Amino acid sequence: MTTLAQEPYEESEEHEAYGAYGAYGAYGEGAGRPRGYATHDVANQPPPLAPYDASDDPALLEGLRREGAGWAEDGLRRLGLRAGSAQAQEWGDLANRHEPVLRTHDRYGNRVDEVEYHPSWHHLLRAAVAEGLAGAPWADDRPGAHVARTAGGLVWGHTEAGHGCPTSMTYAAVPALRATPELAEVYEPLLTAREYEPALRTPTEKRALLAGMGMTEKQGGSDVRTNTTTATPSAEPGVYTLRGHKWFTSAPMSDVFLVLAQAPEGLSCFLVPRVLPDGTRNTFRIQRLKDKLGNRSNASSEPEFDGTVAWLVGPEGRGVKTIIEMVNCTRLDCVMSSATLMRKTLVEAGHHVRHRTAFGARLVDQPLMRNVLADLALESEAATALTLRLAGAADRAVRGDTAEAAFRRIATAVGKYWVTKRGPAFTAEALECLGGNGYVEESGMPRHYREAPLLSIWEGSGNVNALDVLRALGRSPATAHALFAELALARGADARLDAAVARLETGLTGASETGARRLVELMALSLQASLLVRHAPPAVADAFCATRLGGDWGHAFGTLPDSADLDGVLARALPAAD
Repeated sequence: MTTLAQEPYEESEEHEAYGAYGAYGAYGEGAGRPRGYATHDVANQPPPLAPYDASDDPALLEGLRREGAGWAEDGLRRLGLRAGSAQAQEWGDLANRHEPVLRTHDRYGNRVDEVEYHPSWHHLLRAAVAEGLAGAPWADDRPGAHVARTAGGLVWGHTEAGHGCPTSMTYAAVPALRATPELAEVYEPLLTAREYEPALRTPTEKRALLAGMGMTEKQGGSDVRTNTTTATPSAEPGVYTLRGHKWFTSAPMSDVFLVLAQAPEGLSCFLVPRVLPDGTRNTFRIQRLKDKLGNRSNASSEPEFDGTVAWLVGPEGRGVKTIIEMVNCTRLDCVMSSATLMRKTLVEAGHHVRHRTAFGARLVDQPLMRNVLADLALESEAATALTLRLAGAADRAVRGDTAEAAFRRIATAVGKYWVTKRGPAFTAEALECLGGNGYVEESGMPRHYREAPLLSIWEGSGNVNALDVLRALGRSPATAHALFAELALARGADARLDAAVARLETGLTGASETGARRLVELMALSLQASLLVRHAPPAVADAFCATRLGGDWGHAFGTLPDSADLDGVLARALPAAD
């Protein structure tokens, strides 16, 4: 099989003179022994990407400032250098090559239900928590704290994605726990701390905690109202015992878990610690770890509860309402992680084509490759801009801005649907830029490709999020008002965007479940275009509107029209050459 880098075969004068068997003939002296005892010299291969600056992205830094977290820029730049360091990149590789191992029993036969991770996992997680990527923003009064965390995730995620799961769940657990102030008083200071203690101990004896979640069960998945795990009240108010199972509980070595179970008054939310206040282990029997497509560094488990002690969070029978704020947080992180994968794989592709020559020219200088890279760059910048806008809405919503809360309610679901849906196609195209080099594990690209579909599945699949947008529109007219108020900020700047908004207004009048995906896609593209029209250079905004809204585009990346300013797009998107 030929590759892009191979020249078309041509017979040379040397080949004609010596024949197919080399200078000495088939069986002559030196047959089979290449000159210099080497078959070839390694040439035309790119140097390692690391070390590099993972924060070297104008769209990221501009969005950080725009959404109120410019004060975090110095720290973000420092984190970018750390994320792109050879050491951090190696941690990401090792954490995925040496996967978690389940130990259900100790050598004596005692049940322990522990998962062992490679040291690299702990290095990554310790750094992430210390950098404020878990629950820290909830303890930070500075405007933009949640934006700074999201920007940090967009940068630190260049290492690997799996350890972002426990940091995301810890971040999301804090607002849910506030539904029961007495629990929040005990646990919130520990969940917002910037320390990492991996060993299981009594939660209140540790300096910091991580949180996990146990929502879905095998018979229902996202339809959590079909959960069968039961919660039986004990003699102590607010304390229950659980019996049942969970189907996809990730990061099982977390200290506490938020769990949904059926109480006498209906589906309710509970806090389940791995270790009880008296120091004994709570019943948390891990049956097995999932053999997942990707996200291999992160253990995902199937635990069983049998007399498991739990504390009620929020009112009994109001479990779904209790976790709504938590879902907003984890969906934002899914958008963030998809945008991170896009940026990371674009950087990898850009590095490769700068150092690879084929058919007499560097790949990066060849027009069709430039079209592919520019198209990917448009998608990446649109995803980053929307991610940071959603983070800004979250930051302002938790500080009491009702208009931003309404925008967040609908736009987070819109972004979750669209950005995560674009991830797999994007990473596949970026991988292809490396050719066969990108198809081997050592490149890291297969790991990114396997990760991409996950983000469209977790926290509600595409259909769940599309239908959630319709639900939000139906239940809260303020969400539609907030959406169109945002789009109106770009009115008149681009005729193609104005036409798309008009189509969107018409589409809302006859919105149906059958057409939910089509409608939400138009919402997402319109939101992204409105951000780019207002904040990106003309080369980026024009090419995006022409292709994503104006129809001047094919069905694959690399089909930008000849009128697109490829040089302008690429000069902004790719980090400075070495």
